[in-house]
Amino acid sequence: MSSTSPPRVGLRRIHPAWAVAAVTFVTMLGAAGFRSVPGVELDPLHAQFGWSHGTIGAAMAVNMTLFGLTSPFAAALMDRFGIRPVVTVALVLVTAGSGLTVFMTQAWQLIVLWGVLVGLGTGSMSMALVATVTTRWFVGRRGLVSGVLTAANATGQLIFLPVVARLTEHHGWKTASLVVAVCSLAVVPLVLVFMRNHPHDTGRRAYGATDLDPGPPPSQRVGNSALAALRALRTATRSWVFWLLAGSFAICGASTNGLIGTHFIPAAHDHGMPATTAAGLLALVGVFDVAGTIASGWLTDRYDPARLLIVYYIGRGLSLLALPSLLGRDTTPSTWVFILFYGLDWVATVPPTVALCRKHFGDSAPVVFGWVFASHQLGAAVAASGAGVIRDVSGTYSPAFYGAAALCGVAAALCAEAGRASRRPTPGPPVHSLPAPVLPAPVSS
Repeated sequence: MSSTSPPRVGLRRIHPAWAVAAVTFVTMLGAAGFRSVPGVELDPLHAQFGWSHGTIGAAMAVNMTLFGLTSPFAAALMDRFGIRPVVTVALVLVTAGSGLTVFMTQAWQLIVLWGVLVGLGTGSMSMALVATVTTRWFVGRRGLVSGVLTAANATGQLIFLPVVARLTEHHGWKTASLVVAVCSLAVVPLVLVFMRNHPHDTGRRAYGATDLDPGPPPSQRVGNSALAALRALRTATRSWVFWLLAGSFAICGASTNGLIGTHFIPAAHDHGMPATTAAGLLALVGVFDVAGTIASGWLTDRYDPARLLIVYYIGRGLSLLALPSLLGRDTTPSTWVFILFYGLDWVATVPPTVALCRKHFGDSAPVVFGWVFASHQLGAAVAASGAGVIRDVSGTYSPAFYGAAALCGVAAALCAEAGRASRRPTPGPPVHSLPAPVLPAPVSS
């Protein structure tokens, strides 16, 4: 009697890459959970402690700065020590930063907890994790998987925002913070049990790998991770394309996480809209973002990523330009149109940007993209703090929305130039041609 039953054969057809992708998706949900809190709790913290919008925005700016700057080093650490230990420590940091906020009484504690701990934790589970998993585990369907994993951020926002808003309204911001901490901690066992570092750990090749494109080799786990990240930055900065992508992605962060993600709810509240209604609208942005990002990944597998980015930034700029006239006490059809178009565009920029990094920087793409993503968060930090100051000084967020719309036009122009640069030879060796001791191949995630 054969020892191989049909069920086992069926199970063997499921490539382990999909299990790793599923755990990564859930991990990104946990990271997104806490990032949904600041916008909801801004007004309650202002009411309880008397901290200005600028002060609270500064704490968020520290969070976003560290969130971005941690990303390239996290990618290098994943290459040196593996994905599982890095993500586990990151989730614990997010849990500690979220849970300990219930004891804070002064603004500096907000900066340490929201800014430093959560910034470091979420930065280790940012888009660099997406780039690492997709590059290391997938040869086929990279764009689609990149879009799905990126959409996890929106899905986390979709799940947590309404819950956090309702908990804050009925039970206070401390209860909401504790719930998010527990949810982040609950992801840790899944990572420990199901996450794997490389296809070779399971005796398989990357999904869709062929003899012509076998995927990256296992990590050699040599060298200093911080130096590897810095060397990748030094080499990448010699390429004009890097600066074009970093500049456009900084504007991406300013016009999403920094401005809308942080200040949409208080801006809507300024126009008489209840915070719970505004939180529901922001969560709905997450609904459409899931569809938009997955579609963007599918499109990235088929069309010029630079041209996709031009379309995305122009559409976002037009949406932001119209937003101040759409906010009011009640939602209108025009408000729903904004939510639809802005939601579809929220992080649709990620898959094409990852694709351009992979095209120009080869095996070092995850670390290089980590630096590009760092610029995203620096832009978000400037917008989070700057929009709060604009609100304190002028009494309205409208100038911030108009400024972000203009910047989106600049981002579209930068992407157009990146597209032209992609179609002509660039001087100097590509990053991935560097000797292995400078940047180990496994860094390619």
